[in-house]
Amino acid sequence: MMTKAVELDVTRIDSEKIKEAAALIDAGGLVAFPTETVYGIACRIRRDSLAKLDNLKGRDSDKHYTLHIGHKDDVNKYVPTIGLRAQKLLRNAWPGPLTMVFELNEKDINKQQQNLEKEVFEGLYKNNSIGVRCPDNPIATMLLQQTNNPVVAPSANITGDAPAIDADRVYARFSGQIDMLLDAGPCKFKKSSSVVKIGKKGLGILRLGVYSWADLEVMSQVRFLFVCTGNTCRSPMAEGIFRKYLAEKLQCKVEHLDKMGYKVTSAGTIGSVGFPASAEAVAVCAAKGINIGDHRNKGLSKSLIKESDFIFVMERVHRDIIIALEPEAANRCLLLAGNKDVPDPIGHPQKLYSNCAKLIEKAIKERISELVI
Repeated sequence: MMTKAVELDVTRIDSEKIKEAAALIDAGGLVAFPTETVYGIACRIRRDSLAKLDNLKGRDSDKHYTLHIGHKDDVNKYVPTIGLRAQKLLRNAWPGPLTMVFELNEKDINKQQQNLEKEVFEGLYKNNSIGVRCPDNPIATMLLQQTNNPVVAPSANITGDAPAIDADRVYARFSGQIDMLLDAGPCKFKKSSSVVKIGKKGLGILRLGVYSWADLEVMSQVRFLFVCTGNTCRSPMAEGIFRKYLAEKLQCKVEHLDKMGYKVTSAGTIGSVGFPASAEAVAVCAAKGINIGDHRNKGLSKSLIKESDFIFVMERVHRDIIIALEPEAANRCLLLAGNKDVPDPIGHPQKLYSNCAKLIEKAIKERISELVI
């Protein structure tokens, strides 16, 4: 076999050369190409092609390769249900130097088994899981979007050796063994992607690469914000009750929510700071086994709005204030109780606080049931 080496300029990519490379992959060939991390070897997911790739890399056939996609939304074709933390991480990190390992439940595995060709399904999924990567390199993106077959792309190296970070190293090792080499010079990061798995037990680092543990923790944290007027009655109760039911859903202790990657807080639109929750609100929550005695109110801010993934308000006026501060928050800012306001109990007897808490609790149970963890 003669390896065709093609030099490409990422600022003016020759689309015909990309089409030629994609056609080779679809025909069962092996094509080396650049990503932002290291060079990879693209291979269609067919038994004969994967056998060639295994032989080339000196890899056991029982090990599965990572699916590479040209657009991050393509992941939905292979992972029907994606949890909140994984969604957050993918929004922040894709396209980019991150490989995600998804665990599928039996329902989704059965669905994929029915939707995908047998060879594709067997080549992608192992132990009900699949690894997916969406590289951030224009050549890689164009190539993956041009292929008619799903593609895996392990690093261009013999198993156990250091991955190739430029085309010269690929050519020196695999000349005459692969069909084409797309040469775009050295890779941006010159190190492997980070590999993570996110499940109900939290974030698991399978391989540190471009991203550090701290990077991944920050990028995957899901933030909930509850907003009322003064942040001394309704929103502190909502925050406390939400923590309780979220912890139950995650099967963890309330105090471990932050470690699990979930941040729950509350704020008030009038902007006062440092006051405790009302005695009535504290009492109502205590009766439910929820402690909000340490709560101190804080004011709503633009930065707090921007960093929140879910914003639940007690009244329509609160939503109006939030959208005026940050218009882009409109699609993630919702009335907690659906189509109705949660009345402010401040200054009223304890019974009204109890009624308010019941309304909040009912609404939160519904919201929690909607969350995919």
